[in-house]
Amino acid sequence: MSEPEQGALRLGTRRSQLALAQSGQVADEVSRLTGRPVELVEITTYGDVSREDLAQIGGTGVFVTALREALLKGDVDFAVHSLKDLPTAQPDGLVLAAVPEREDPRDVLVARDELKFTDLPRGARVGTGSTRRTAQLNSYARAHGMSVEVVPVRGNVDTRIGFVRSGELDAVVLAAAGLNRIGRAEEVTDFLSVDMVLPAPGQGALAIECRAGNTSHDSDLIAALGELDDPYTRAAVTAERSLLAALEAGCSAPVGALADLPPLSASLERGDPHADEQIVKEMRLRGVVGTTDGSTLVQLSTTGPVPETYDQAMALGRVLAAEMLAKGAAGLMGERAL
Repeated sequence: MSEPEQGALRLGTRRSQLALAQSGQVADEVSRLTGRPVELVEITTYGDVSREDLAQIGGTGVFVTALREALLKGDVDFAVHSLKDLPTAQPDGLVLAAVPEREDPRDVLVARDELKFTDLPRGARVGTGSTRRTAQLNSYARAHGMSVEVVPVRGNVDTRIGFVRSGELDAVVLAAAGLNRIGRAEEVTDFLSVDMVLPAPGQGALAIECRAGNTSHDSDLIAALGELDDPYTRAAVTAERSLLAALEAGCSAPVGALADLPPLSASLERGDPHADEQIVKEMRLRGVVGTTDGSTLVQLSTTGPVPETYDQAMALGRVLAAEMLAKGAAGLMGERAL
């Protein structure tokens, strides 16, 4: 690998349009904080080159392993991941230096003829690469007398939306955050309420990872990156990932989770411009796991004080996981990757 320009920090990123967009945004912030240029180093991961379904290749880590190897070898100084792609176990030698403020965590529909999900005709073909979405969409359709066929798709945003534009599919389901970050939010035809489809644990959040402070360079970088950390987002995603870990499920399993601040979340969805001025003292964690045909879902929630420490956030997730396991969640995760 060629030497970086003098003084430049090297940011490891996947090569996709979305990864480059979100890494570029982080690079600008890090450059502003440190006064140093940031060079993007594009790295191909196994998940980028494999065309298999994520559930088949074991989604856990397929998009992050190559980036982490580059970090540990010293080829890059830090890396940016979509947090929902990270395995729940943190590897030795690396630290999650920052979790910036979360984007919209919801899933969205991009459908032909501006259709919303509830307007889809009988037999409509809906594409997604996620067993979590498949389980919840099929469950919602069953409960509301709809008949849709949820079909597996892979590929980048252009590829997936292309299936709709070509008429091969009636709609695809994507993450709102991704479309927002690449400037394509205007193509969304329906925002799927989290009451309908809970997002993946960590969805909408980014993870900035670097080496664990073995040198003064690493320690200085950890301190600088820490300026980008958002405590509420970190507490929320820690609780969500604690739930995922306690269910012993990988990121390709049909598990949804969202930790939020209930009064604030409701105000934001209503578009209240003063929502962020509210003082909120409780965090709600919701979790769901189900069979992909939607015939069985275990969906529960718990509420507690907003976590002020890592251990408190972890405990919130473990409590809900225990309740879900007691309700039979373990038997619904045949696709899980341990």
